[in-house]
Amino acid sequence: MTQGTAGLPRIAIVGGGIGGLATAAFLHREGLPSTVYEQAPRLGEVGAGLVVAPNAARQLRKLGVLEALRERAVQLDTGWEFRRWEDGTVLSSENLADACERLYGEQTYTAHRADLLRVIEAQVPVQGIALGHKCVGLDTGARPRLHFADGRTVEADVVIGADGVHSVVRGALFEASPATYSGICAFRALVPAAGAPEFARRPTQTLWIGPGHHLVHYPVSAGELVNLVAFAPAGDYTVESWTATATVEELLAEFDGWDRRLVDLIRAAGTPGRWALLDRAPLPRWSEGGTTLLGDAAHPMFPFFAQGAAQALEDAAVLARCLATGLDDPAGALRRYEESRIPRTTRIQTVSHGRSHINHLPDGPEQQDRDAAFAQDDPLVANGWIYDYDPDVALGTRAAAQR
Repeated sequence: MTQGTAGLPRIAIVGGGIGGLATAAFLHREGLPSTVYEQAPRLGEVGAGLVVAPNAARQLRKLGVLEALRERAVQLDTGWEFRRWEDGTVLSSENLADACERLYGEQTYTAHRADLLRVIEAQVPVQGIALGHKCVGLDTGARPRLHFADGRTVEADVVIGADGVHSVVRGALFEASPATYSGICAFRALVPAAGAPEFARRPTQTLWIGPGHHLVHYPVSAGELVNLVAFAPAGDYTVESWTATATVEELLAEFDGWDRRLVDLIRAAGTPGRWALLDRAPLPRWSEGGTTLLGDAAHPMFPFFAQGAAQALEDAAVLARCLATGLDDPAGALRRYEESRIPRTTRIQTVSHGRSHINHLPDGPEQQDRDAAFAQDDPLVANGWIYDYDPDVALGTRAAAQR
């Protein structure tokens, strides 16, 4: 074992996004130092808003950052508010303010990614973040070695690939498998609340569904902005990048003929981002020797259940606990981590994949049956297996017995 601080293993985390920083924060909480290697010259998070469901809020509370996030997050009163595309008829909605705390012990929030990243970063020692380190290669084995674009190398006992959907670490571990073209693209935009329709400023997660398309919106940044994410047929568009953009006119064209209020919301948006949703089959394993994967590098999933960040947080919590209780055998700790996490993330990947068909049904008998079912279903209860998860319980650790 390479000797790190006070004889502890050297842990290298590739990627300074939500998953990578959360891993460093959970490791620090367990008394294990680590170094996050981030290619950017400064920390930031490309993107816009996200939903912090009860399972994510539970992990943030354990990190001691939930109250800080609440200063800028929006606690949702209503969620899963499905509306019909042409006239905004409410097909169903859930009272989150009353039900989430009662069912899962936490509320549901929406937040800007930058705000979430900021509060997690505050839990990572400054010396544990190395900026300007672009990972370009990895020598795997019992003592993995990272290679960076400027020629530097780093040897570690444990390497954690939290470097996203285009993960260099994943490519070094496993034979590259091409992504499957989903035929769907996503648009994202932020709308200043002052220019947004009143219905979009409510503390509500709203989903407009219609033929071949759906659109989600909710307030973020202490209600100062409205986050908008729309899904539409991709045509020949196959770019999977958080930095690619579209125009408001392109986004408006996708929702031509939809409820005027929704069109007004889109019209108030700034330059939308646009990316193709490329499908990837779940990996049967994430680890090899002293190297493993986490978050989107391990299990990229469609965003239809708003669980990408939540699953990265859960990964981080489980991985930190496994390493803390398996210092004498890091490779074994990584195997325990993946064995605990893969069944759950695979299931979420699968249900997220199937959601696009349900949301995008053309008008007709199948759509009418779906709408009738919405009125009867309770998604907050039906998805309880997602929201009630706790890593301590899953691992059977002492902390679980103390809950």
